[in-house]
Amino acid sequence: MRRDIFHAIADPTRRAIIALIALQAMTPNALADNFQTTRQAVSKHLRVLTECELVQQEQLGREIYYSLRVDRLQEIDHWLSQYKQLWETRFTQLDSVLATLKHQNP
Repeated sequence: MRRDIFHAIADPTRRAIIALIALQAMTPNALADNFQTTRQAVSKHLRVLTECELVQQEQLGREIYYSLRVDRLQEIDHWLSQYKQLWETRFTQLDSVLATLKHQNP
């Protein structure tokens, strides 16, 4: 089952995992060392991230390394860009209103 990417980033622990593996591929044990939780809990988060296709697994010897699929973050960026345009338009309108008020009330 492929979960929604926004479900993956909704959880603060998963966002922290994403931040860690954005720097380098890590094993579940190495990731668990960064949290006050069990390796099993980290593995559950990794499963969600894998189902959302935000992370990929690579077997190196006896270890499984997880790395970030940066290309998948584009979906989030695309969604946010719609709102960024809206916000920029509203801020431009607010700037105009404030400029008008400033000139009317010296």
